[in-house]
Amino acid sequence: MIDKETVIKVAQLSKLKLTEEEVELFSKQLADILGFIEKLEELDTENILPFYEINQQEAPMRDDTPQEGLSNEEALSNAPQSERGFFVVPRVVSAE
Repeated sequence: MIDKETVIKVAQLSKLKLTEEEVELFSKQLADILGFIEKLEELDTENILPFYEINQQEAPMRDDTPQEGLSNEEALSNAPQSERGFFVVPRVVSAE
């Protein structure tokens, strides 16, 4: 089990505020996750290719040709609310 101080330190670095119950829960969960990672490290992956390897010659690519974009009026035509040529959206960050 990961000690509470480690969980609190990780939470602080992540800018998270945890309750005491969450600290208890996460200390067990982090220990389980680290145990799983240790188990994965036991696997022999010497001759295993990465799954993300892509041969660029086989991947079809389309030509990147510039095209005319939307005018400002066309872009705003379906907007629920606009003002002076811009989209109006709800504030998601506090003004403080």
